Amino acid sequence: MIDGDTLDVELSDGTVDRVRIIGINAPESDECYAGQATAGLADLVAGERVELIADRTDRDRYDRLLRYVELAGEDIGARLVSDGLSVVRVSEPDDARERVLRELEADAREAERGLWSPSACGPSQSDATALRITTVRLDAEGNDAENLNDEWIDVSNTGSSEVDLTGWRVRDESSSHRFTFPGGFALGPGATVRIHSGCGPDSDADLFWCTSGSAIWNNDGDTAFLEDPSGNIVDRRAACVRTPTRMRSRSSPVRVACGEKEARPSRACWTAAMQLEGAHDLSV
Repeated sequence: MIDGDTLDVELSDGTVDRVRIIGINAPESDECYAGQATAGLADLVAGERVELIADRTDRDRYDRLLRYVELAGEDIGARLVSDGLSVVRVSEPDDARERVLRELEADAREAERGLWSPSACGPSQSDATALRITTVRLDAEGNDAENLNDEWIDVSNTGSSEVDLTGWRVRDESSSHRFTFPGGFALGPGATVRIHSGCGPDSDADLFWCTSGSAIWNNDGDTAFLEDPSGNIVDRRAACVRTPTRMRSRSSPVRVACGEKEARPSRACWTAAMQLEGAHDLSV
């Protein structure tokens, strides 16, 4: 296994290709629960004959095959989400199984399985329950990349005492966007700090991610995670801003429930898509 969401597969013609499982994102190699996620994927599929199923996109920017992976009819990505070894990460147009994946993630969170356990990465902090992600603004006015400070996330202290956020972290669903609170930063009782995607002078009320070139939050929908210094997920907030296809070129975005889609493919279409590729051998 490469990690908890990527594997090398030996195809029927004897060649080996790298496959990125669609719809999920496991912890990175230097993050909490990465080892468990990688081992979990290996336990499920190493040496087994699996089926690779395409959605809309053939390969990603790293030239990896984008596929759902099934073993004896079981969706392996869905199993990893259900076991709390991965979070959901859906990017349009590859969203045929999003609804099921998000339902499984909600069940895993409620049951506190895997990385959703309050102490998955170490002892939880006593004051962690007071911290909440209260707002996520995905879509800045105009071009997001040119107006990064109008894209932001609010973190609030709902408790009655100050919380030291040194070493705490905010991240999105992706593998690359991470913000670490500066050393010595504390959030007072009832206070809120806004973390802007762009650059600027830090203050008690405003902090700056200081990314450049592109926005952090995906306008098609994203999830913000708040993690303590050990890597435990203390809070998460999903946000969606979607624009109906028929209005996308003229209308401003409308808000809908996360995971909700304008239209779903029929079962017949989905089954046909599943049959586009046959079974392949997997080797690690």
